[in-house]
Amino acid sequence: MNEEITFILDAAKESMDAAIAHLEKEFVKIRAGKASPAMLSNVKVDYYGSQTPLSQVANVSTPDARTLSVQPWEKGMLHEIEKAIMNANLGFNPMNNGDMVIINVPPLTEERRRDLVKQAKAAAEHAKVSIRTARQDANKEIRSTDDASEDLKKNAEGDVQELTDTFTKRIDTFLDKKEVEIMKV
Repeated sequence: MNEEITFILDAAKESMDAAIAHLEKEFVKIRAGKASPAMLSNVKVDYYGSQTPLSQVANVSTPDARTLSVQPWEKGMLHEIEKAIMNANLGFNPMNNGDMVIINVPPLTEERRRDLVKQAKAAAEHAKVSIRTARQDANKEIRSTDDASEDLKKNAEGDVQELTDTFTKRIDTFLDKKEVEIMKV
């Protein structure tokens, strides 16, 4: 196969892998009933005037399936961390015991579970759009190659479609697993 076409196929695969990796990160943020430190990954704390990720000013852990504990590295940050968690609008009510911030993760209601499934489906659809965009870009590049025969170009476009189908199936599989995880009581 033509070296340029091989490069285009590799770039398309890399782009599709990135879409899957992004989807996995998005799915980690969608809570499915049990506590996870990733739930607080988007929380930014006002740390001496700059917005800093919570993970850089405190240790976040899960002592049990329904509790998150946030142990700040500086005791003076307790109030700021508590405020940041409240402002993040995650539906959590943090409690400060003077030593650490403790968050009890409430069980999900049926309605909230359905909302989370919708959120997961939206993230999966976004990933599929990214994959289709990668396919479109790869096909454009293949068609614009000058030193390849028409048959080679058609075969390469077929390979790009196979990649697209494979990655779309992976997204559907991830979505099905996440949906089961979310709906499990």
